[in-house]
Amino acid sequence: MNITPLQKLRSTDPSLGTWLSSGSATVSELAAQCGLDWLLLDMEHGCLSEAELLSNLRAINGHPVATVVRVPTHEAGLIARVLDWGADAIMVPHVESATEAEALVRAMRYSPEGDRGFSRSVRAYGYGLESPEGQPKPMLFAQIESVRGVENVEAIAGVEGVDVLFVGPADLRLSLSTHPGAPSYEEALDLIIESAKTHATLTGILVRDRKDTEQLIKQGFTKIAVDSDMSILRSGFLSIRGER
Repeated sequence: MNITPLQKLRSTDPSLGTWLSSGSATVSELAAQCGLDWLLLDMEHGCLSEAELLSNLRAINGHPVATVVRVPTHEAGLIARVLDWGADAIMVPHVESATEAEALVRAMRYSPEGDRGFSRSVRAYGYGLESPEGQPKPMLFAQIESVRGVENVEAIAGVEGVDVLFVGPADLRLSLSTHPGAPSYEEALDLIIESAKTHATLTGILVRDRKDTEQLIKQGFTKIAVDSDMSILRSGFLSIRGER
């Protein structure tokens, strides 16, 4: 039986995605046709503004790939808006406590499980042409990228509605390096993986080299984003200069 991209993203099977930071709907459309399992549209550090998000979602629509949007803050109104526009999942940076995770779940869910405002006429429901009843719940990717996040990771993993503990390697390394007595980066990864196993939560991570994915899958990561559009473009441009 065929499964949807969101169902595959929810499963324990390894799935590969990539980071889209350019804000270009053309790049998003191209990436959606290249056989990846999921795409991350980055509103935190990327060039993607709220005004450009809808065109990027439309560019991806119709292709067999799940769409994850990383919002820049924990602001509930923005999270609800992104979901109304049709994102399959939300990634939230710097989740550091179970209390924060619970608030994010409430922002993503309708009453009685949450506080998200409800409208049948939003893009996620075909502007009123599709029934919201029976629609799958969007996924929550909680980023663990600080010492405090690691300290509270088991409690975060235990929050019902947190689907993926996603490591932000750059921020996590920086936070660990600036806190005396903090665990090493590898020790932190082990803590995250073990907490996820305890609570049947998935784990994910961003890497730069496709060759690293096999070892990460062995460690227990299943939602792996490989590289970014900006990095791929930069490498391509530099290779042209190198050939001259």
